[in-house]
Amino acid sequence: MNTATEANFDGLVGPTHNYSGLSFGNVASLNNSARPSNPKAAAKQGLVKMKALADMGFVQGVLAPHERPHIPTLRRLGFSGSDTNILEQAAKQAPKLLAAVSSASCMWTANAATVSPSGDTSDKRVHFTPANLVNKFHRSIEHETTGAILQATFKDEKHFAHHPALPSVDHFGDEGAANHTRFCHGYGEQGIEFFVYGMEAFNNSAPHPAKFPARHTLEASQAVARRHGLSPEQVVYAQQNPDVIDAGVFHNDVIAVGNRNAHFYHQEAFLDTAKMKQDLLTAWGDRASKLHLIEVPSNAVSVQDCIQSYLFNSQLLSRDDDDMVLVVPGECENNPAVWAYLNSLVVGQSPINEIKVFDLKQSMSNGGGPACLRLRVALTQAEQQAINPSTLMNNALFERLNIWVDKHYRDELHEKDLADPQLLIESRNALDELTQIMNLGSVYEFQR
Repeated sequence: MNTATEANFDGLVGPTHNYSGLSFGNVASLNNSARPSNPKAAAKQGLVKMKALADMGFVQGVLAPHERPHIPTLRRLGFSGSDTNILEQAAKQAPKLLAAVSSASCMWTANAATVSPSGDTSDKRVHFTPANLVNKFHRSIEHETTGAILQATFKDEKHFAHHPALPSVDHFGDEGAANHTRFCHGYGEQGIEFFVYGMEAFNNSAPHPAKFPARHTLEASQAVARRHGLSPEQVVYAQQNPDVIDAGVFHNDVIAVGNRNAHFYHQEAFLDTAKMKQDLLTAWGDRASKLHLIEVPSNAVSVQDCIQSYLFNSQLLSRDDDDMVLVVPGECENNPAVWAYLNSLVVGQSPINEIKVFDLKQSMSNGGGPACLRLRVALTQAEQQAINPSTLMNNALFERLNIWVDKHYRDELHEKDLADPQLLIESRNALDELTQIMNLGSVYEFQR
């Protein structure tokens, strides 16, 4: 029998976690611009969530943060001299550029890549394509290091196939798994890969948002499906509602989440909800198991409530057949409409039977909830055994990483601190030690 499970790989928050308001279209990011951050608290909040899910029996992995401030990018942009000189020049001449190359945004690994499990791909390997994240400069510099970390985590070429990012142009804007989910009976069986896009790049007459950018294109999703060797009959494309993008729903995972045979989404999430539902049902076919389409009506929870609470930026996890738990941020508990809806949901007929609440304030203040922090990878037993074991959460790794955070991370970080040469030294020392803890090899440019 082809038994498999879904692993969650969370991004470890980096030492330069700060609030610089870099993400136009992300309301939380913009609203908290220039506030002091707490990198140590942010990292520990993420680790608590990872450990809790591991303790619940889920396969939980860790993806390392990136080198920040990213001196190689500053060198490519004309700054020269020693690393200290480069930081001084950038702080004086281009402080927002320095903030951009210091962002710890790689912690949101829902944007790290699109992953297709071996049950779906033509060569029966797990395929990874790092997202180019071309719409935001501070994220567009991530994909090379992301690819190196993924290859160090999923090393075995017998089981894993790694692709480069798509061309870094708007026509192939790719935001990764934040706009991708997968429906299936069992994780090891062939499933339906569901790609959500914001606009058609080569069709100027197609609908698109007016205020905020559509970060992900249909053409990018189609390219990923081709390179992963997916069967066209098992792929569904759906367009995000341009109006909700303009309201601040920058990724589909802010307004919808799916897992196995459940699709939990807001009434206004998609441009054509009826077509989305019909396309999914057609791809699902007449197999015995039921596809649960859980549509949250606007009169129960508004789009603004979704954005404020990150109701849908949650993790929908299977404990057993038709028994799922929804992992939500604390902001959901503080929103009366959302909390009332969730309490009614768990006593209803859906497979969602429990709500777990986590404090992720540091990440939430920068616009990322539980779903942003994790990359889902469905794995067979053989594939699980082929993972770099030093990246899998357990009691020992949890203790080591907490000690590591205490040793290397600051309690408070202001935007002006990004010019401090000592922060760069601290960050590199931390990452150098982390690669040894997690057995990653030399994944960072400063190590080569």
